[in-house]
Amino acid sequence: MNLLLITFSFPPAGGVGVLRALSLAKYLPGNDVRVDVLTARNAPAVGKDRTLLQQVPAEVTVHRTWTLDLPFWLRKSVKKILTGGKARSSAPAAAPTQAPKPPKGAGNPLKQFIANLLLPDPQVGWLPFALPAAIKIIRSRSIDAVIITVPPFSSVRLATRLRKVFPSLPIVVDFRDEWLTTTLDLVSFNNNSRARIVAHKAEAEAVRDASAVVLVTEAARRELQSRYPGLPKDKFVTIPNGYDTPPPQPEAAPAVIHKEKITLTYTGTVYGSTAPGSFVEAIKLLPPDVRSRLRIRFIGHIETPAYREQLLSLGDVVELRGFVPQAEALAAIRETDYLLLITHDRINVAAKFYDYLGGGRPILAAVHKDGDVRRLLEETRAGRWADVDSPQAIAQMLTEAVTGSATPALQPDYDRIAAYHRRPIAARYAALLKTLAGKGSGTPAGSDAQ
Repeated sequence: MNLLLITFSFPPAGGVGVLRALSLAKYLPGNDVRVDVLTARNAPAVGKDRTLLQQVPAEVTVHRTWTLDLPFWLRKSVKKILTGGKARSSAPAAAPTQAPKPPKGAGNPLKQFIANLLLPDPQVGWLPFALPAAIKIIRSRSIDAVIITVPPFSSVRLATRLRKVFPSLPIVVDFRDEWLTTTLDLVSFNNNSRARIVAHKAEAEAVRDASAVVLVTEAARRELQSRYPGLPKDKFVTIPNGYDTPPPQPEAAPAVIHKEKITLTYTGTVYGSTAPGSFVEAIKLLPPDVRSRLRIRFIGHIETPAYREQLLSLGDVVELRGFVPQAEALAAIRETDYLLLITHDRINVAAKFYDYLGGGRPILAAVHKDGDVRRLLEETRAGRWADVDSPQAIAQMLTEAVTGSATPALQPDYDRIAAYHRRPIAARYAALLKTLAGKGSGTPAGSDAQ
């Protein structure tokens, strides 16, 4: 079958946001799916990683269009101006079951005008280029199915616009993050409720018009399905993220032995839902003899100066290395004593969690006590967790790790961990696509356009 994969960011853009689309482009051809990729030529990114291009199979055709978007550094500056520079809460907002009433309006009119242009998110400037390109590809390449992977969440609008042109074409909307409950306030340039109105409408229309809606966690699937109880339950499908290194093996997993210095490594962006405040407080609660033995590396972009200042307040215990190419980040994951995970999110699971699973090193996680990350840790037995809202519990977990007093010993479930490799996950995706294509009316792909 012939698939069009629509993704705003794709290599050479770096960061974990490109890895799901990259893995589908890499592994779906091995499941008899020919892949065309539509992406933005000048998509902003935390960094470039040209080595990722080497993972794109030669038979995958990549189509690149322009987008009316700002460079990454400038977009952050504009967002700070429009939102007043206020830090967003890491606690998720309650998602409405119906669109809220519009605000009466307040604030600087020029700022509000600019912010309203950038709804539901600033990447909305890609749609005028992406839509005609997608229509052309679907017709010229005999496309049998489309996947639209988000964020950016503005791309969900493509599902509704493509549905009007191709009534019978299988279209999958792939949510890498849940939107209205957990992520909206982090990505929006608009602080008032208009952002939620626009987002709710865009999501509802996309869910209605999609043939299937894929979520990466069970919690996200339940959350989204609960907002649309009138739709069939089997329309909502969970296909998780994964890792792409060889699955870890028991004999290849060295134990953490007693060492003078114990290294903890965190990879990925530090932002609202991974805010480090409670972790920093936990480090300050550690006895001096335990704290002196810790070396903590943060590898990746740090969203705000406030988070950077919090981390730097730990002095020579912490090392901030910034963005590095994926290969370098994976090497750091394999070479550390422990992998550090911080998340306040109950629903979403950061993509780096799966790279941690593939790295084969024990995970120390400060997580939401009722979240899916806790569930996955307990399922795979790949690490230990503490309540992210309890610095005392985090400090206890770290103390036990440094001193070697944690019991019982970790016994990872390597079969369950292997199931999260991206190759079998892509096979599950291929099966879904072929099922959806089999439900069609028999009309040749692309021929139902008027």
